[in-house]
Amino acid sequence: MINYKSLSTYDYHLPEELIAQTPLEKRDESKLLVFDRKTKDITQKQFKDITEFLHRGDVLVVNNTRVLPARILAHKDTGASVEILLLKRRNLTDWEVLLKPAKRVKIGTTLYINTELSCELLEILEDGNRLVRFRFDGVFEDVLNRVGSMPLPPYIHEKLKDKERYQTVYNKVEGSAAAPTAGLHFTQDLLEKIKKMGVDIVELTLDVGLGTFRPCKEDDITKHIMHSEHYTLSEEAATKINKAKREGRRVIAVGTTSVRTLEAVAQKGMPLTADDDNTNIFIYPPYKFKVVDALITNFHLPKSTLIMLVSAFAGYENTMSIYEFAVENFYRFFSFGDCMLIL
Repeated sequence: MINYKSLSTYDYHLPEELIAQTPLEKRDESKLLVFDRKTKDITQKQFKDITEFLHRGDVLVVNNTRVLPARILAHKDTGASVEILLLKRRNLTDWEVLLKPAKRVKIGTTLYINTELSCELLEILEDGNRLVRFRFDGVFEDVLNRVGSMPLPPYIHEKLKDKERYQTVYNKVEGSAAAPTAGLHFTQDLLEKIKKMGVDIVELTLDVGLGTFRPCKEDDITKHIMHSEHYTLSEEAATKINKAKREGRRVIAVGTTSVRTLEAVAQKGMPLTADDDNTNIFIYPPYKFKVVDALITNFHLPKSTLIMLVSAFAGYENTMSIYEFAVENFYRFFSFGDCMLIL
């Protein structure tokens, strides 16, 4: 019998050379693995062929968050370098951050970035994050765009030549520390083609936190505490999704962040209502999905909460078979990697 609560259940072997270090030249030419949960058939395509599996009346739900250039290099008055990673904004000046090295920065220390920007360490938080207060001239976002760099995941070692390749083409709302990577495969041309088919594209926002990259370390996964992330679901989006559910049309989530938002709102009751809140929803097998009928997602890290969510959606044994197939067929994994559609 499969122990769905055991961390080791969600492990798999991944050759390091399959971890994608750079995005493909053309977003929509990544591989697409299509898995049908009813027949258990696997079909191999390019992502631009996804239109073959979409139908008029489908609702495609995307996360329109924009990644902040959240990695900032600073120094103490001694000249010692400190890296600041923005996690969550508290107000106009105060942010929860990660500092590296953290132990060498004491409360009250000022960190200098440039003539426009500095910050002071106010507090060491319970989870090990730090609370800092920024001082700046002008608009914070403008200053950040000048001094910050993209916070690429730790498994990516190549420098990103174009910052926009770690953004979806439909990004709008700035606030994430990581990209909703399933959406990186879409181009504007492909989205227009999908709209012309009669597929309704609905937007929500979830600010992706760095907890996305943190593997679960609890042997009993039920003891794992998920990071909290802020989301917004508009009344217009809720209305369109509710109408699709009533009429038996498919709701297709682009990425695990869209899934977590929809299912978090659904936990408060169906039909969905407009909502602006935080969620730490943790989805693992067995789980009954209330909203999502199909899922577009990348290939995730072993023992991650993301592969647990996919296992809940596709079925654990199916997921492990898909991942084994993907490794054998040299699919590219993680943020800049290939993609799958689970029907």
